[in-house]
Amino acid sequence: MNAAVLHTLGATPQFCEFADPVAGADEAIVHVRASALKPVDRQMAAGKHFASPREFPAVCGSDGVGHLDDGNRVFFGGPRRPFGAMAESTVVPRAFCFPIPDSLDDITAAAVANPGVSAWLSLAHRAKLVRGEAVLVLGATGVTGKLAVQIARLLGASRVVAAGRNPQALAALRERGADATIQIDSPEAGLREAFAREAGETGFQVIIDYLWGHPTEVLLAAITRSEFASANSETRLVQAGESAGPTISLAAAALRSTALTILGTAGIPPRDLLTEAFQQVMTRAAAGEIHVDTEQVPLADIEQAWNRPDTGGRRLVIVPSSY
Repeated sequence: MNAAVLHTLGATPQFCEFADPVAGADEAIVHVRASALKPVDRQMAAGKHFASPREFPAVCGSDGVGHLDDGNRVFFGGPRRPFGAMAESTVVPRAFCFPIPDSLDDITAAAVANPGVSAWLSLAHRAKLVRGEAVLVLGATGVTGKLAVQIARLLGASRVVAAGRNPQALAALRERGADATIQIDSPEAGLREAFAREAGETGFQVIIDYLWGHPTEVLLAAITRSEFASANSETRLVQAGESAGPTISLAAAALRSTALTILGTAGIPPRDLLTEAFQQVMTRAAAGEIHVDTEQVPLADIEQAWNRPDTGGRRLVIVPSSY
C-alpha cells in the first residue's frame, strides 16, 4: 500500500510503499478515506512528543476516517505502530473506532474531530462554562480556536471575544459567534487596553488560552486590579496551548487581586466524557452548527504539505490516492 512513511525523527515523511497491516485480536483494519494533518503529528515526527515513534520506518498520522471490512464508516484513532493514519489502510483497536453521522462528509469529519473535541472538553468540562457567562478565546484564529468560539456560543455564552493575529480570520469569526475581536499583534499598550475594554466591569468568566507566552502576560496585567475591590465572579483560565511561548512571568498580584483560577487541560479525560464530547461535535458538525475550514491534499503530496507554513486556520486533510 501507499503511505506517508517516516524513516527517522526530524525528517519529512515520504510517499512510498509500506507493508499492508494485518489485524490481531480485538483489532480492525480500516480502509482510510481521510486523515487530518495536525500539529501533534508534526511534533511526534520531530521527536518532540512523549509518544514519538522509536522504531523506523513508521507511518505518520494519529487518527482519521475510513471504513471497516464490513462497510461501516468510522472515525478511528490509535493505529498500532508502525502503522499510521496517513496511508491507504491501517490497523487500530476496535474500541477506538466510532461511528459518524451519515450526513457528515469524510473530509469534515476527519478535520473537526480532534480540535472540536478538544475545544468542547476545555469549555464544558475543564472551564465548566455556565450559560450566560462571558468567554475570551486567546488564539482564536487557529483551527481549534475557531471551533472554541463557535462551541462557546452553542454552550450558551452570553458574550464571546476572539483574540488572534490573522485579521481575515478574525473578521470571519464575527459570523461564527464572536461578539468582538482583538488583534493580538498590536503594540503592547494598545493590546492591554483592548483586553481591559472587552473585559469591562464584569470581566471574563472563562478564558481558553491557546497562546501562553507574552500575550497571556499582557492579558493578566490587563485584568489585574490596582485597588481593593470585591470580586463579583471567578475567572477560569484553561491553558490549552503554547503557540506564543512555553512560559510566562506571573505576578502574584494577578492571583491575589482577582478571583483567577488557572487550569490545565488535564490530559485524556475518562472515556464517557470523551465519547460524549465526540458525539456532540459530530452531531453539531453534521447539522451545520459548527464549521471547520479545510483543504484536501492527496497523499502523494505529503512532503509538500508537511512543510507548508500556517494555512490561516485551515486544516489540511490527507486523502489516499485510492479515495
